[in-house]
Amino acid sequence: MPIVTLFSGSFCSNNLVKEKLLARTGYQLVSDKEVALAASEISSIAQGKIERAFSAKMSVFNKFTHEKARSIVYLRLALAQILSRENLLIAGFSAQLVPGEMSHVLRVCLIADMKSRISTAVKDQGLSAKEATKLIHRQDEDRAAWVKNLWDVSDPWDASLYDIIIPMGKKAVEEAVVLVEENLAVDVLKTTEASKKIVEDFLLAANVEVELAKEGHYMGVNAKDGSVTLTINKQVLALGKLQEELKSIATRVKGVRGVNTKVGKDFYQADIYRKFDFETPSKVLLVDDEREFVQTLSERLIMREMGSVVAYDGESALDLVKSDEPEVMILDLRMPGIDGIEVLRRVKKSNPQIEVIILTGHGSDADRKICMELGAFAYLHKPVDIDALSDTLKRANEKVQARKK
Repeated sequence: MPIVTLFSGSFCSNNLVKEKLLARTGYQLVSDKEVALAASEISSIAQGKIERAFSAKMSVFNKFTHEKARSIVYLRLALAQILSRENLLIAGFSAQLVPGEMSHVLRVCLIADMKSRISTAVKDQGLSAKEATKLIHRQDEDRAAWVKNLWDVSDPWDASLYDIIIPMGKKAVEEAVVLVEENLAVDVLKTTEASKKIVEDFLLAANVEVELAKEGHYMGVNAKDGSVTLTINKQVLALGKLQEELKSIATRVKGVRGVNTKVGKDFYQADIYRKFDFETPSKVLLVDDEREFVQTLSERLIMREMGSVVAYDGESALDLVKSDEPEVMILDLRMPGIDGIEVLRRVKKSNPQIEVIILTGHGSDADRKICMELGAFAYLHKPVDIDALSDTLKRANEKVQARKK
């Protein structure tokens, strides 16, 4: 039977439609939680971090680590493996991962007018109209960012993405379910050998994507009958060398018979393609209230391909630790509000895996002793030689990566 994908706005009766469809068709539900869990098991990335890919808000370190791209790569592979099963109802963000070429898929979108959605949110969640509006807009931003990332389409409800768009403010749940059931019976949606082959091609492309990601490369991958095409969408300084490296990686994947590369529509933009370097620190949090000093230090580290972001006080630093989990911190001691020693104490209690390098211009021998006893990786004085600091950062990162392995 055809696969059904169900993508919807929040407060559009999507859960009721989903439950009735499952009861009447006998289909198996594939939820975002299931796909994220499978992706986590494949990648060893925490499920919560995988699920963060569904959010419009990205980690402050994302431009250095490509965390969102890496999560999507593993989500795609997890779903590609699931697609070998039959009678599936894929609901949520994962529905958008199903390739458009698959002909035995009925793509359904549920959306209602804003007034109806606000009314439902007020009734179901006990929110004020203002709170409901804010919540719906935020959830729509997540859906819009997800669709834009995968399909380069700005409107998540764009008709080109779906076979049926059901206006839930105007149709009852029963009507929506009947409409889906009627369309499932259409001959064009029947599973064929050709459509099964597209599932196999999708799985092969997903496996190639994962192998490329393991080597720090993120790009478009398509497969057909064992022939793989890699699309480079950013300018590269040595295109021929990159192409050879990509082909070498892709041909290691079982089932790949040939590899072609091409440049995409964004190749001639100003951004330069850079392979992600797993050996270089990419999640460094700099904490110092001397703004000019710490901004300059961040720029110098970025020039050395080290990803860093800045916090100007202890409270902001602790918030970033909670939301974005840096791997290495460079921490000043003397700051207004929460001082460096207290930040170190709290970080080592809540996130002991973070390596903390103290960099201070006013510390004493007693401060040094306290910091090292609290678990600091190193204790350095200002002014610091940038090469010495870079070396310390690399050694701290090596400890972090070794612990992960």
